[in-house]
Amino acid sequence: MHLQPHPTRPGQTSSDRLGRHDTGRHDTGGPGISRRGLLKAAGTAAGAVGVAAALPAAPAVAAGYAHPGLLHTGADLARMAAKVKAGAAPYTAGYARLTANRHAQSGWTANPQATVYRGSGSPQNYTVLYNDLHAAYQNGLRFHVSGESAYADTAVAILNAWSAKLTSLAGSADRFLAAGLYGYQAANAAELVRDHAGFELERFRKMLTTVFSPLSESFLVSHNGAVITNYWPNWDLTAMACVLATGIFCDDGARVEQAVEYFRNGSGLGAVGKAIPVVRDDGLAEWLEAGRDQGHALLGVGLMGTFCEMAWNQGIDLYGYDDSRFLKGAQYVAKWSLGGDVAYTANTRAKGAVGGWSGSETASGAAAVDPAMTRPIWAMIANHYTKRRGLSAPYLTRIAAKAAPEGGGGDYGPNSGGYDQLGFGTLAFTRDRSTTGAGGSSAGPATSGSPSPSPSASGVAASGGSGGSVAPSASAAPTGAEAAAAKSGDLASTGSTDLVAWTATTGLTALAGGLLLLRRRGRTRDGAEGGTAGGAEGGAE
Repeated sequence: MHLQPHPTRPGQTSSDRLGRHDTGRHDTGGPGISRRGLLKAAGTAAGAVGVAAALPAAPAVAAGYAHPGLLHTGADLARMAAKVKAGAAPYTAGYARLTANRHAQSGWTANPQATVYRGSGSPQNYTVLYNDLHAAYQNGLRFHVSGESAYADTAVAILNAWSAKLTSLAGSADRFLAAGLYGYQAANAAELVRDHAGFELERFRKMLTTVFSPLSESFLVSHNGAVITNYWPNWDLTAMACVLATGIFCDDGARVEQAVEYFRNGSGLGAVGKAIPVVRDDGLAEWLEAGRDQGHALLGVGLMGTFCEMAWNQGIDLYGYDDSRFLKGAQYVAKWSLGGDVAYTANTRAKGAVGGWSGSETASGAAAVDPAMTRPIWAMIANHYTKRRGLSAPYLTRIAAKAAPEGGGGDYGPNSGGYDQLGFGTLAFTRDRSTTGAGGSSAGPATSGSPSPSPSASGVAASGGSGGSVAPSASAAPTGAEAAAAKSGDLASTGSTDLVAWTATTGLTALAGGLLLLRRRGRTRDGAEGGTAGGAEGGAE
């Protein structure tokens, strides 16, 4: 069945809607599947997280999908334009970052390729794709704010050029990263100009559904032939974002269902209860990739936030799912990234190929952090929880203020990690505080498919603080074809109040230390750029 927007019944509010669906399915699309009700708009965090009253539900959507309706709705785009026209802060500072970016200039010329390669053992050319997609997105966003058609024309020309030429994504296991990251970005760029004159909508839909989404759908089902925990959560999250964005853009309920169901109950580490495995009494929840490094944890928060925002704009509340588990995990990463002490339960992951080589890897504690490291991810998440929902999220508020005004692709270093998020959250996601109601909290939806909070893996000891490490310990060395695949990289071997600072960062002072710090990975790939601390050049691994 499809998780698809459904009109409310007479006398029924949008927050009363409850859609039940089967678990464990991975539908890949197809006509003739009936549309059903959505998830109940969940309540949000209680206790130490802080709760406001009578929380607003995700926006109700008529039958079918709302367009524009990925990261930005029509109301969002109108708000940006009106605020910038009025000279309102901090929108003007956010818009200044957009107009200063070299990708946001009309006249950008695309360089489409028939095959995009990412990963070792291939002539990598994926940098061309992500630069063009960010140019299309930034021009599309600039069009909606300025009203100048030259920017929309540029975005359309870029997207049409790629849909006319691209036929495949190839390379090592990193081809799945290319599909996931650039698939969701392509859909979001195209959503901004889907109704603009000259845009080849059907051809672009075909590209998404035949080039990008199939790789992501396959990864969520088979994980490239690896054991289920071989890949860190970010691999799943990129695939989930691509499948969801494709489903919404193409009005394909089966893809939307696959992605949403995976978020809730997926078998891999990208499912919310596995990516955020331990909820603590202090209202924070441990982020699994914090045991790996800061850059990957930031990437994961950005990807999960992107996923939740796209779902929210179609009336599906995943931000509030499982008692706002994502809020608790994002607060944890924000506190840790600001230099605060956080607990971390040691985690051992099985690695290897199904029926082939095997090993394990243990993350013993939260890794060290650099408080200067940033990604343009916080404004969207902080504004949702504190402005839309009226919740207290002090760490999110602080880190969002510190990162403001957020830039986008090209503002956070030259490598791929600087292009993992579309960015410009200060412009796009700053919003006025909701004035809806007052009262108590409500729990998340109690559907038959709702998982209980995931405990940590049995048999592992808890450890807190920073300075955690990842210690691989292969229980069996890979041999034969498995060893060759692992060597080539085809199977990844690693696989308070919130009013403070929202109006204090309207200038550029918050940019100090804002460049994403780069770190060399432990290994390099033939012909590949050096990896970033959170870059998806392995940054999503």
